[in-house]
Amino acid sequence: MNLQLFSDLPLADLPDAVAGGADRVLGGARLGQASPGLAPGWPVQAIAAPLLGKPDDSLQEIWRCDAACAAGESEGIRWRRAGNLLYGVIELAEADFSPTPAVSALQAASAEAYRRIFRLLDAQRLPNLWRVWNYLAGINQEVDGLERYRQFNIGRQDAFLEFRRGATGNVPAACALGVAEGPLSIAFMAGDTPAVPVENPRQVSAYNYPAEYGPRSPTFSRAALVYLPGQEILFISGTASIVGHRTVHPDDVVGQCRESLANVAAVVAEANRLARTTAYGLDELSYRVYVRQAEDFPLVRETLAGLIGDTVEIVYVQADICRHDLLLEIEAMASHTLETCA
Repeated sequence: MNLQLFSDLPLADLPDAVAGGADRVLGGARLGQASPGLAPGWPVQAIAAPLLGKPDDSLQEIWRCDAACAAGESEGIRWRRAGNLLYGVIELAEADFSPTPAVSALQAASAEAYRRIFRLLDAQRLPNLWRVWNYLAGINQEVDGLERYRQFNIGRQDAFLEFRRGATGNVPAACALGVAEGPLSIAFMAGDTPAVPVENPRQVSAYNYPAEYGPRSPTFSRAALVYLPGQEILFISGTASIVGHRTVHPDDVVGQCRESLANVAAVVAEANRLARTTAYGLDELSYRVYVRQAEDFPLVRETLAGLIGDTVEIVYVQADICRHDLLLEIEAMASHTLETCA
């Protein structure tokens, strides 16, 4: 089975992208302005964050495979499955959860979302979470003495531990970004085989961060190599200007952009050491770049063009980053056929 990402589709081009059959679309995401009336039959993560440098207000991303998908819904999760691969999307409103002195509404919503995801994976006998995309409102706001991102991390890790997934080592690639408003939104991809976690020798693993970054460390790996029959996919998590565990180049968006890409390069080099196929290159990755301040976009685009060229596929999105002193974050992916083994 082959899985292919179409990551920069204007909504008008969507019919052509699924011309091979809508039943072969595993799922996707819609970035930018909401588009009433667009209700495809597959699970879609709606990311209500402005696009940067695009003539269109919205674009669609889809994962298309060469096999027909089964579809279902479980505890509010819309999902599709093709063989031993599953993609799902869940949205939970924090207002549906009553905070207590010990547990915020966001912490409760985060834990419940991941509990539902793990129950679905267990029911489908696809226990291995490969990649997760998390979006929440006000990620850097402090509520009841604790930043909301740190509240999210507590809830996420609670669910991992409750379902015996562990919170270190073999954890999924992931990102967590802030949007202006809306529900907690989580999309995920899972499979029947464990991912190969990839860490960055320039950074402390996120799950080993010291306590100064919150009561619970973030539960994700820097990247993951995952395998379908005949295909290897590299998922690179949200990557920022962090060396060791500290933010570097504060208030310098060009410095942070260069450092972030240096971290991506370090992750790619480590992935190449572990991969079963030919080496991945920075110029073949498909990127999504989150920029905190829209006015920084031209500098970020110019800097990346100077480092990796101006023909690389990059989608730019305005969003808040998980630390208040981070100005941008880069995530990426690529895939190889296993027949190209060196």
